[in-house]
Amino acid sequence: MNSFIIAGIGELLWDVLGESEKLGGAPVNFTYHASALGATGIAISTIGNDPRGHTALIELKKRRLSCDHITVSQGKETGYVNAHVDQKGIATYEFPDHVAWDYIILHESTKSLAKTLDAICFGSLAQRSLQSREVIQSFLRSAPTETLKVFDLNIRQQFYTENTITTSLEIADVLKINDEELVLLAAMHDLKGGDSTILEYLIKAYTLQLVVLTRGDAGSLLLTPTECSDHIGFPSEIADTIGAGDSFTAATVLGLLKGLPLATINEHANRVASFVCTQKGAMPELPESLLLF
Repeated sequence: MNSFIIAGIGELLWDVLGESEKLGGAPVNFTYHASALGATGIAISTIGNDPRGHTALIELKKRRLSCDHITVSQGKETGYVNAHVDQKGIATYEFPDHVAWDYIILHESTKSLAKTLDAICFGSLAQRSLQSREVIQSFLRSAPTETLKVFDLNIRQQFYTENTITTSLEIADVLKINDEELVLLAAMHDLKGGDSTILEYLIKAYTLQLVVLTRGDAGSLLLTPTECSDHIGFPSEIADTIGAGDSFTAATVLGLLKGLPLATINEHANRVASFVCTQKGAMPELPESLLLF
């Protein structure tokens, strides 16, 4: 089962919801779900030498994720985010500045790891600081050409620039965005027209293998240079949406690496994300029915 080695690089943080705290961060959520679906998932990030950092390592081990590529900053606190969930289960976030994942450092063993990966997922949030941006982009460029590089745009607050987005698109093979991020990219490139028209432009402009557009409870649109799959999604009783997009990305990457048909990938990714929406937190245990992929 564990034939693919897949990494997520970027923010590791705690989602603070009222009195509760749950381990998260898009790259960590992604690697958890990639591992749950049958890959070897590796989280790459930096934590602080503090209680949240110590507990993060414990929680990663509980989820059978390696801590070998998590470094420790002696001068910065472990990242956290104040998450707010509305009546529809939709989460919004407030991120403090200058936390450990803003200053990602890599072990030499982690730098060597890049040569062995089948896929790497990264986003824009952890690139808000110069140090982490340079580390992430250098890591991606050191990976082999055949390593699938997945850019989950994941816009949060004001923590992005057009230059960071453009550079990331130039590095990426796969782009994953949601409805709001589609509007942002269309404005950046002065694009008009429907969703497919905009996605087709992005594929051609950045030589992408695949663009994934998630549309919340309205499903998703997957587009390659030669094929399109439109799925209406699966209705679910939403507990919260935290981690659902990351699980969708993980299922999509596994499907691509396995060479499955685009429609099969789209349907299964929607099933996984729909289940995650019914659970509290970003990393619920997946039922056996979703592992048969």
